[in-house]
Amino acid sequence: MSFMGNGHQMPNAIINRHLVSMFVVALVSLFQVGCGFQPLYSQAGAANSQALSSVAILPISDRRGQILRKFLLERMSTNLGTQSTKFTLRVELSESKSNINIGRDESATRANLFITAKFALTRRAGGGKYSGQILSTNSYNVLDSDFATLSAENDARNRALKSLAEEIRLRVATALNNPSVFTVPAVVERRVQ
Repeated sequence: MSFMGNGHQMPNAIINRHLVSMFVVALVSLFQVGCGFQPLYSQAGAANSQALSSVAILPISDRRGQILRKFLLERMSTNLGTQSTKFTLRVELSESKSNINIGRDESATRANLFITAKFALTRRAGGGKYSGQILSTNSYNVLDSDFATLSAENDARNRALKSLAEEIRLRVATALNNPSVFTVPAVVERRVQ
């Protein structure tokens, strides 16, 4: 048994547990430093923000696209128009719905809204490309009032678009920090005979 400063005894099991906990925390910290792990929101956050600002977000068709582009600009562009862009981001959206929770009268009381974003980040110099696809699913209530249902569907759409914008931002930031993910187009050689 060990004695604490106030005259109480502390069992060895508690001391051992504290030592093991401190050892595990130290070991995990060393592992993260050794493997090159770097959190996206680390001290290098300003550098990430600057890198994200070097991406030109191309216009996206239809109203959903305008909303998504606005969300992307809010998350990625810190200095609109003041920095030359090194990358372009192209996004294409598709949307579908499916009724769930069908009642006895065969009317739906809930629906799922699926929005898929296909994106391509292209390096202007050298033409490297990083692309991906993200799916966001959001549910909403199908109500007796058409207006209420439309309002719920629009809310689900906005939630999906915000989620897509955040995921695209994270993937783009990761790609900008790891240039090896960019595929370079193959050069085709033509021989004249």
